[in-house]
Amino acid sequence: MNEPRRPAANEVYRLPPPLFDARCKACWFVLAVVALVVLSFWSLDLQWGRFVSAQALDRMGQFLLQLLAPSTEAAFLLRLVPAVFETLAMSVLGTLLAAVAGLVIAFPASRLPGAEASVWRGPARLLLNALRSIPELVWAALLLVSAGLGPLAGTLALALHTTGVLGRLFAEAIENAPPGPAFALRVRGVGEGRVLMWAVLPQVLPQLVSYTLYRWENNIRAAAVLGVVGAGGLGQMLAFHLGLFQMPETSSVLAAMLVLVLAVDAVSVLARERLMR
Repeated sequence: MNEPRRPAANEVYRLPPPLFDARCKACWFVLAVVALVVLSFWSLDLQWGRFVSAQALDRMGQFLLQLLAPSTEAAFLLRLVPAVFETLAMSVLGTLLAAVAGLVIAFPASRLPGAEASVWRGPARLLLNALRSIPELVWAALLLVSAGLGPLAGTLALALHTTGVLGRLFAEAIENAPPGPAFALRVRGVGEGRVLMWAVLPQVLPQLVSYTLYRWENNIRAAAVLGVVGAGGLGQMLAFHLGLFQMPETSSVLAAMLVLVLAVDAVSVLARERLMR
């Protein structure tokens, strides 16, 4: 058996630092965050007593009991199935449009490994920041003016917001690609376009696909909510029945949303596992 190593005579062992040190910047930062959280609770004037009162708990219990009895009428389910496929189509088409547009904008927004930055890098990154800084719901509300009610506004809203997200992720992946293959092609006098096509993209393609699948998972949830502002799909049915306090129908719509999200998550996980092989 190996004996434990004995410390040398000239070795110096330091004790672990204290939990709080006046010279520790991280400690002061944590204290500032804690103070900000405490002040936030104090400034919001949250009335926890009313929230946990007997009357409030009784109302929430009745509401939950009504939600646990979904509607199974054939006429309603026939209207629910097309809304499920409409929500799925919105998420798929919005994600595909965003992946293509994000990749196109990511090229000028990134610096190729071993190359100088493009003059369009700043404007392209500014465009990506502007697209993703506006939430999908706001995009949908703005597009309803021009595209009208229905899934078109929701699809375009998903595409615009997701373009900003995927474009930034794609640009970071391109910039972080190993520079070896690109350098080898440049030494032989290959142009930047062919370097990007044959040296950079093959290395980052699995990562780009993984990012796209992850955003598809997010978009299926967002597409189910966009209908609240009239952008079609399950969200529009949810807003209609919830506004009329039709709890059985609302429960069925929520169940359809849950099943759809779980199915998309399972497909995305299986696709990423195949890519990692």
